[in-house]
Amino acid sequence: MPRLAANLTMLYNEHVFLDRFAAAARDGFTAVEYLFPYAHPAAELAARLRDNGLQQVLFNAPPGNWDGGERGLACLPGREAEFRRGIVQALEYAEVLGCPRIHVMAGLAPAGSDRAALQAVYESNLAWAAAQAASAGRDVLIEPINTRDIPGFFLNRQDEAHAIVERVGATNLKVQMDLYHCQIVEGDLAMKIRRYLPTGRVGHFQIAGVPERHEPDVGELDYRYLLRVIDEVAKTCGWQGWVGLEYRPARGAAAGATTQGLGWRS
Repeated sequence: MPRLAANLTMLYNEHVFLDRFAAAARDGFTAVEYLFPYAHPAAELAARLRDNGLQQVLFNAPPGNWDGGERGLACLPGREAEFRRGIVQALEYAEVLGCPRIHVMAGLAPAGSDRAALQAVYESNLAWAAAQAASAGRDVLIEPINTRDIPGFFLNRQDEAHAIVERVGATNLKVQMDLYHCQIVEGDLAMKIRRYLPTGRVGHFQIAGVPERHEPDVGELDYRYLLRVIDEVAKTCGWQGWVGLEYRPARGAAAGATTQGLGWRS
């Protein structure tokens, strides 16, 4: 089975955030990811990682006004200076946390906007972010997200994401391949894994059951098969990344909900 990372934004919600690191370690995880670290000092998060023998493998750059509904800044004209400040902040956290990957959310396409203009801003911002991250030894990831969960999100398809990575041409700009989003938008997951993983452009996977976004063994996908496909292809191409568990436990925030739902790993 590929290496699995617990997403602490969605898992272990019976605990306050800082206590989720220990909960994940108790369940045998050696790596974690989450959406945003910025509500806590980087040194405090680093201590939680260190005390629990965990690696930080992914977090997101600042997304703009998240509580106000924004979902990233990268494609938004006129927000370039704010985007750059966010990348600088993310790289500062990544340095303290020893995190090799930063996910940069594309953002919502404004109503009536010209897509070509948004694309130009998006690719320019990604090129700048990748250059800054390369100097720090980090990867920048972009993720296609389905428009059922985030209506209006700018980037939705795997082929679009890979074309962007090729055009920007930065070796540390990669695709975050979330199989939950991919199934909702496109399907044909096994063939997409076989097509894209050997390219070197896939930096990270995420999984969740479809359609409810619960445990991977709940819903329409056979994740045992898909994880075997990742293993098989990874062995042939040398991929050594992580698979993030970005799902909501079916039992919600009940005590032990995450732990009791982990039987699918065995």
